[in-house]
Amino acid sequence: MNAKKNKVGTWHEGNSVELLINGDDFFTQVFESIGAAQQEVLIETFILFEDRVGEALQRVLIDAAQRGVRVVMTVDDYGTSDLSSAFVREMTDAGVQIQLFDPRPKLMGMRTNLFRRLHRKVVVIDAQLAFIGGINYSVDHMADTGITAKQDYAVKVRGPIVADIYRSTTGMLGPVVRKSWSPLKVVTRQTGSARMLLAERDNREHTTDIEEQYLRAMSTATQRITIANAYFFPSYRFLRELRSAARRGVKVTLILQGQPDMPFVRMCSRLTYTWLLREGVVIHEYTQRALHGKVALVDQEWSTVGSSNLDPLSLALNLEANLFIRDQRLNQQLHEHLKELAAAHSKQVNLKGLAKGQWWRAPMIFLSFHFLRHFPAIAGLFPVHGLRLKPMRAPQALPAAAEIKNEDELHDQEKSV
Repeated sequence: MNAKKNKVGTWHEGNSVELLINGDDFFTQVFESIGAAQQEVLIETFILFEDRVGEALQRVLIDAAQRGVRVVMTVDDYGTSDLSSAFVREMTDAGVQIQLFDPRPKLMGMRTNLFRRLHRKVVVIDAQLAFIGGINYSVDHMADTGITAKQDYAVKVRGPIVADIYRSTTGMLGPVVRKSWSPLKVVTRQTGSARMLLAERDNREHTTDIEEQYLRAMSTATQRITIANAYFFPSYRFLRELRSAARRGVKVTLILQGQPDMPFVRMCSRLTYTWLLREGVVIHEYTQRALHGKVALVDQEWSTVGSSNLDPLSLALNLEANLFIRDQRLNQQLHEHLKELAAAHSKQVNLKGLAKGQWWRAPMIFLSFHFLRHFPAIAGLFPVHGLRLKPMRAPQALPAAAEIKNEDELHDQEKSV
C-alpha cells in the first residue's frame, strides 16, 4: 500500500468509491449491505427516527443480529431522543447493541445537550465496506416526501481507506461493548484508483482537521471551487481563502440553502454574501427542497463528502467525519450533478438584490457576524467532556433523570447494567 502522510491523516491509494445521492440511493445500498453482512455491522448516526426508514433499518439490524452478526449502533442523544421502548426492545432482545452518545436529562421538557454532538454518519460492514456522508435515518431523506425532502449525499467505499474508517468507528465503542468485543482483521487490498483521506473533527486531538483539508485544497486551486453545503458560516480563514481564489481567477461557486429547514441558518449565511459577491464568488440558493448536503470539489480531481457543515457547530464543536477523495471520475460526476442543481433548481443571488435596505442592516450584519464568528470560543468556556457512551436498554429507552457527571460514574453504571 502506497501512503502519503500528513499531520491530519494518511492518504491511501487503491480505493473504489460510489457517489450516493439522497436516501433513495443510500438506504437501498446500506440495507442491502447489512443484509449481506457476515460478521459485524457498526453504525454511527446523529438521527434515527421511528418512521418507515427507521423501521426498515430496525428490521435489517434485527435480521443480522439473529443470524449471528455482531451489530453495534451509536446514536446521538440530542438527535435521537424519542425512540419508544418497544422499538428499542425489539432490537436489544435480538442482540443489537445500542449506545447513546452523551445522554443528558431534559430540563422542563427541553434537551440540554445542545453542543458537541455526535454528528457523524458512518457505516462499516465486516471491516471491508464503509459508507460516509450526511444522511440520517429518517423519511425526510426520501425524495417521495416532496417539498419536505432533503437533498443530501454519501459515498460507498472499499479498499485501504476502510482500515482508517474502521479504527475511527471502533474508537467510538464504549466499555460495555468493548468488554465482549474483539476487532476484525481489516482487508486492505486495493480495489480501485481513488486516493482517499479520512479527516475527523473532535474536541481533543483533531479540532481543525476537516477545515485544514478544505483550506489546503482551496489555496492551491487553479480552475474551480464548488461547494454545496447546508449550513454555511465558516471561519475568517475560510472566507479569506475563497476570496483569494476568486481574485486569482478561480471560478468559485457556492450552492446554499434557499428553502432552509431552519430559517435562522439562511440569515447567517447571508451575512457573508455581499463580501463574497464583491470578489466575484457566484452564489446560488437551492430552492427545490431543503439542502442538507456537505460536499465540495476543487479543480478536476479533489472532492469531499461527509457530515461536516461549514458553520461553527461543525467546524468547532461537533464530532464529524469527512472523506477527502482524489478521483477524476467522482469529481466530474459531482461537478455535473451540482451544475444541474444550480441551473435547474436554484436562484442566483446578486448584489443588486442584497443592496435593498443595506443602509439600516449594515450595523446589524456587522454585529451579528462577529458575534457568531466568536460563538465557538464562547461555548468553549464550558468544560469539554470525554467520550460519554451509555448502553440503551428497554423499557428505559431514554437516559435516566440523573445526569452522568463523569466517566468514572459512567463506567460504574455500565458495570451494573
